[in-house]
Amino acid sequence: MEKKTPAFFFAPFVSSTMRVEPAWIDYNGHMNMAYYHVLFDRALDEGFSLLGLDQEYVEERRASFFVAEIHTLYKRELKVHNQVRVTLQLVDYDEKRVHYYMEIRHAAEGWIAATLEGLSLHVDMETRKVSPFPEDIAANLAVMKASHAGLAKPQALGRIIGVPGKLDKHEALLASGTRH
Repeated sequence: MEKKTPAFFFAPFVSSTMRVEPAWIDYNGHMNMAYYHVLFDRALDEGFSLLGLDQEYVEERRASFFVAEIHTLYKRELKVHNQVRVTLQLVDYDEKRVHYYMEIRHAAEGWIAATLEGLSLHVDMETRKVSPFPEDIAANLAVMKASHAGLAKPQALGRIIGVPGKLDKHEALLASGTRH
């Protein structure tokens, strides 16, 4: 069952409004890090459903997408009952992978609480192996990529984790060919 390619995608995609739940608050008085991923995951499901990658897709076509890698940057605390929206920017894709960038933003004030860079894989649910996207999903990805092409490259994209200063010294040693 083939689905039609959407006429357009918003750039970036913006999720529905979500609220920080009381059960998500930890002993530090702010939202526990695990629940940032709940918000990112819910927004990713919303955004990818526009591509045709939803529960119906899994049930009818026996394929899905699995997260392979994520990099999260926590920028500002979220507190109980804060309302947020999550943006999704399609950075790139190929026949089996999707690279994306997301931001959790306070819904009323617009500040960024966290960012996430992710890579997801298209998976055949029968074999549990990475497989190519069907033509209609690839076409949807192409439309989304074209609509997101004018967005600025996120500053946090490709960020490397490390201790400031030490990372620069290590990179300089590698560039000079010196081993330590």
